[in-house]
Amino acid sequence: MNLLFVIVGLVLLILGGNWLLKAAVGFSLRLLIPKIVIGMTVVSFATSAPELIVSIKSALNDHADIALGNVIGSNIANLGLVLAITILISTISVEKSFYKTDWPVMIISSLLLYVFIAFDGVLVRNEGIILFSMLIVFLIYLLRFQKPAVVDELPEDDVELPLYKDFLYLVIGGVALWGGSELLIDGAVGMATKFNVSERIIGITIVSVGTSIPELAASVIAVLKKEKAISLGNLIGSNVFNILAVLGLTSIITPIKVTDQGLLSSDIYWMLGFSLLVFPLVFAPVKMKLSWKEGLILIVLYGVFIYKMIIS
Repeated sequence: MNLLFVIVGLVLLILGGNWLLKAAVGFSLRLLIPKIVIGMTVVSFATSAPELIVSIKSALNDHADIALGNVIGSNIANLGLVLAITILISTISVEKSFYKTDWPVMIISSLLLYVFIAFDGVLVRNEGIILFSMLIVFLIYLLRFQKPAVVDELPEDDVELPLYKDFLYLVIGGVALWGGSELLIDGAVGMATKFNVSERIIGITIVSVGTSIPELAASVIAVLKKEKAISLGNLIGSNVFNILAVLGLTSIITPIKVTDQGLLSSDIYWMLGFSLLVFPLVFAPVKMKLSWKEGLILIVLYGVFIYKMIIS
């Protein structure tokens, strides 16, 4: 039953995020908001909705290790699994914004999270406000100074939906996200209890991979369709949002206290390691391109990470 709860919960989260995205885009088009703004704000928040809902619910229900493990695990999965599978299928070109903006912001965000939780084991409201404020500054900078670096994730043939459909997608999307998060957390906690596995390991493996499925599906579909909409910048942007928006907002609502020290002694170092590793991979052996060789390195390391999680 716990596994069924997890699977149904993940399906509802994915569907709910998609429905919420349709509603968000629909309202944005109705309000004549420029697509570049929609892409960086509305779309980013909507696609991060599963992580956000799961983390807030987990933290409020005293399962902080699932909340933190979900974000750290999602960031590792985005680079070690999603990016790896994408470049194993097809070589991708990397934009200059990678080393000018995207990667530095991801590293600063990751190091800031490390500093905030490594010493006292808790992410408090003031720290959450700093993280979320950094996101706002980052978005303003992107929209004002680096518009070419922002990839428009919306198809060109967007059509404005009837108002009732926008509201319908908003309501069913919200309900699906709420129901999915309830089932996923109940199932994850149940599995952790039944198999005597820590909530941290469940959060950093099953829950985090599950909430990264939308990114994986979008990346693979984009590559197969030979579209350039999915790039390394999009995945790095997702990692930035996970830290600054998901953990920032969650800790503003309620402090996130680490109970399983494995998050601080191991997991966060894996996240920092994957984040740092991407930089040299982009420049060697072929500059500004990622191919199957780099994909192989990433997915092997991700396999080692999961293996260590399981045997620990």
